[in-house]
Amino acid sequence: MKNHKIKMLAATATLVLVTAGTANAAGCLKGAAVGGVAGHYAGHHAVVGAVGGCIVGHHMAKKHAEEQAAQRQAARAQ
Repeated sequence: MKNHKIKMLAATATLVLVTAGTANAAGCLKGAAVGGVAGHYAGHHAVVGAVGGCIVGHHMAKKHAEEQAAQRQAARAQ
């Protein structure tokens, strides 16, 4: 049973990465790993947690990249 969940998590993460493309995958793997573990311990919903973690991880990585770009632009303006 545990092996099946690991395979499902890996398949889901792979599917998300393939469909999202490499440019959009920032933060997805780390978020999927954290979300999968959290989902597993919160009622054996590792796949759902991995998908949610991927979405949240990507959002946070995009937000972080935008903040860094704004800081670089502000530094060039000075």
